[in-house]
Amino acid sequence: MPFADRYTVILSLCSVFFFTICFGQQKYTLSGTVYEAASNETLIGVTISIPELRTGTTTNEYGFYSITLPEGEYEVVVSYLGYQSIRQAISLNTDRKRNFNLIEEPEELEEVVVTDKANRTEIKKPQMSVNTLPVATIKQIPVVLGEADVIKSLILLPGVTNAGEASSGFNVRGGAADQNLILLDEATIFNSSHLFGFFSVFNPDAIKDIKLFKGGIPARYGGRVSSVLEIFQKEGNSKELKVSGGIGAVASRLLIEGPVIKDRTAFLAGGRASYAHLFLPLFDIENKAYFYDLNTKINHRINERNNIYLSGYFGRDLFSIGDRFVNTYGNAVGNFRWNHLFSDKLFSNLSLIYSDYFYGLELDFVGFEWDSGIQNFNVKYDLKHYISDKLQINYGLNNIYYVFNPGNIKPNRPSSGIVEDQLTKKYANENAVYVGVEQEITDELRINYGFRASQFNRLGQDEFFVYENGNPVIFDPFTLTYQEATPIDTINPGRGGTLKKFFNLEPRVSASYVFNENSSIKASYTRLAQYLHLLSNTSSPTPLDVWTPSGPFVEPQLLDQYALGFFKNLKEGDYSLEIETFYKDIQNRIDYIDGANLIANNAIERVILNGEARAYGLELLVRKNEGSLTGWLAYTLSRSEQRTPGRIPAVDNGRSNLETGINNGEWYSTPYDKTHDLALYGNFKLNEKWSFNSNFIYQTGQPTNFPVGQFEFEELVVPVYGLRNQQRLPDYHRLDIGATLTPKKNKNRNWQAEWVFSIYNVYNRMNAASINFRQNQDTGRNEAIRTSIFGIVPAITYNFKF
Repeated sequence: MPFADRYTVILSLCSVFFFTICFGQQKYTLSGTVYEAASNETLIGVTISIPELRTGTTTNEYGFYSITLPEGEYEVVVSYLGYQSIRQAISLNTDRKRNFNLIEEPEELEEVVVTDKANRTEIKKPQMSVNTLPVATIKQIPVVLGEADVIKSLILLPGVTNAGEASSGFNVRGGAADQNLILLDEATIFNSSHLFGFFSVFNPDAIKDIKLFKGGIPARYGGRVSSVLEIFQKEGNSKELKVSGGIGAVASRLLIEGPVIKDRTAFLAGGRASYAHLFLPLFDIENKAYFYDLNTKINHRINERNNIYLSGYFGRDLFSIGDRFVNTYGNAVGNFRWNHLFSDKLFSNLSLIYSDYFYGLELDFVGFEWDSGIQNFNVKYDLKHYISDKLQINYGLNNIYYVFNPGNIKPNRPSSGIVEDQLTKKYANENAVYVGVEQEITDELRINYGFRASQFNRLGQDEFFVYENGNPVIFDPFTLTYQEATPIDTINPGRGGTLKKFFNLEPRVSASYVFNENSSIKASYTRLAQYLHLLSNTSSPTPLDVWTPSGPFVEPQLLDQYALGFFKNLKEGDYSLEIETFYKDIQNRIDYIDGANLIANNAIERVILNGEARAYGLELLVRKNEGSLTGWLAYTLSRSEQRTPGRIPAVDNGRSNLETGINNGEWYSTPYDKTHDLALYGNFKLNEKWSFNSNFIYQTGQPTNFPVGQFEFEELVVPVYGLRNQQRLPDYHRLDIGATLTPKKNKNRNWQAEWVFSIYNVYNRMNAASINFRQNQDTGRNEAIRTSIFGIVPAITYNFKF
């Protein structure tokens, strides 16, 4: 056969083969949105599976899903925890848009309903080190004073601790509280606590979804090196007006939601306030301590491809001692979002976000007022491309402009003699682009990979100190101490310039290998950069703490985290097991020289040094997912350490001065190091009226410093302290119990109610918040005084909705 003829035959065969591949394996896209039937609320994380192909997908943060499949007839299963599953036959011979409405699981079933185990551990997805808590579970967990609390509930998860009772913030895998990125409807919350840590700022009635990323953090997130807590508010009921709320011992709440235009526009407004201070005058107590907050949201469905949302949060705290000391602080955030569907495979979200944290202090006996805070303006644009059932790509960009107000002091009366003084404001701009890929390589191997490229510009300011040799902290080789340097000049660079720029490439990768339908191993590597620092010399953040940006003297924190885990579902998902081990290395973690003064300091660079930190550990989570008794056991074995070695020796007149660093440059425990952390939670549903729940917590005592000796100087007793964090408080443990009574509903009334009874710290353990030392006036001997916050605390809460 001539070569030309053979070429023609080969080309013809290739054309037939290509035609067969393209048209014989024609693929189409199934997409849509999943709603709650009763309210039209979109649902996050709903599973849409195709059993015949052993594949599926989940809805995104706005309830949208998309999956591309070969042409054919399929049974689609839509499942979500707490809702009846849907099984629906679909003929996929063209691109189809199919929305689903899920009905909440009824309390009494007249017939057997086949449901999937929607709450079983996700085996196939490469995403690891993620925990979710349903809002219904959070409301059941017993907490102090009976107020359901998001942050307190997180403490029951592996790898999550806090600094004790009445402490602000939380610590994840040995990280500091300021290393957590807390997002409410994508807006940054800088202080997550009310009343100095007694309550969190999140009203559980207004919350739809909660997700905590401890590792394997997706590329779309950045700016913190420990964790991401992502919280989304409800969107509002677009079908009918609904009211819910609760009356508790110290606070009450009310939430109203309903349609503006039925099935298209909905609103939500929720308020919460404490009122214990109203009873203090009855006991001749002039002091006050209270909080209030407001959650708002409105959404409008323009058409099938466009939705807009406007949400906000406003909260304030007030604490006062008569009229002599008045402290106010709080958050205010707002967010406008536009969802646009370019096609059945391309989803986009544009967000314009404002966030403000304010702190104010009025000292009447001194005669001045002081306020500080941080503001940011954020523009972000995210897209998700559902290329096929085996490949999805997330990409986007964002830009954040910061204004830092370290403090403004002004007189509150003419006779005080105090002159108004504004500490130098700081400005910065942070921008980033990211790409994240979710890909199924084989039936057994799936991988997420991508990167985030971030840039931080420390902008100019009105006043900037210049130091000899560019060194704001000097070391005295004779006393072996660090001291504040004296500026040799002060310049005014102006706000138009740039003091310093930082650029970091932050790669991310995670993978899962599936052994079978019930077990897999997962591994991840995460690189993160944090450009903001919280200046605090306490183990728990306080409203007085001040945020400061990276710049000429403060380097950004850089994290490298490695994690490896084993995941298994037992007895068809009735039980689940998760085991993870992790190692974290953090560069440029700030540390403080001895005697550092952080309050109203206009030159904070003179009291801080750049060090490093590390944390490593093992996490275990065993859950019982089905039956009358459900719950989990969480245990963490870990270490969290910090080190600040001496800087490169300076040469002075030919002599090398070797610096000692902090703690002689040796590793020491961070204030949030907890060697052992055990949490046990259980819920038992006795019948349709009664359910009981309990949790037990045990933690190794947090590191602290006690005096190791003393000496007398001019008749004053001066304590002597050893190296940092060499001692510990006593171990912390307590048991809480609760019961929920749901009266039988009158079928002729819409009113639903429940009584929640709880006892916090059942056996009245007086856990030490701190231990102080003093000299006994009678014996002259030193004695230790333990300070405890709570003993046993009973509480009753009445919840309702109609």
